[in-house]
Amino acid sequence: MNTISTSKAPGAIGPYSQGYEANGFVFTSGQIAIDPETGKIADGISAQTEQCCKNIGAILEAADCGYENVVKTTCFLADMGDFSVFNEIYAKYFTSKPARSCVAVKELPKGVLCEIEAIAVKQGASAK
Repeated sequence: MNTISTSKAPGAIGPYSQGYEANGFVFTSGQIAIDPETGKIADGISAQTEQCCKNIGAILEAADCGYENVVKTTCFLADMGDFSVFNEIYAKYFTSKPARSCVAVKELPKGVLCEIEAIAVKQGASAK
C-alpha cells in the first residue's frame, strides 16, 4: 500500500491521508472546496464543485491516474437543491460517467456545500 500526497490538493485537516493506493486501486479521501494555494474556500456551489473536482484530479495525477480511471464516486451535498448545478460541473470532469452515489448531509467540514471522494483503477490494473 502506498500513501498518496500532493501539494496540488489541500492537506488533510485530520488524521487521514489525501489518498491511498492498494492492489491497483486508488482511493481518495473526500475533497472539499479548499484552494490548495490560498487555503480559501470557493464561494457558491458552482465554484465549490469545480474546486472539489480539481482537488480530486490533483490526487489522481499524483497516483498516475486521471478522471477516466475513476470507477466510483461518492458525493455529498449540504443542500439537494444544488443537485442540478453540481451535476453540470461534475459532468465536465467525470466524462466516463463512473458509478456514483450522491446524498444530502446535514453538515460538511468547514461549512462547505459539497464534497467528493473517488475510487480509481490504475492503468494496466483490472477491476475484474
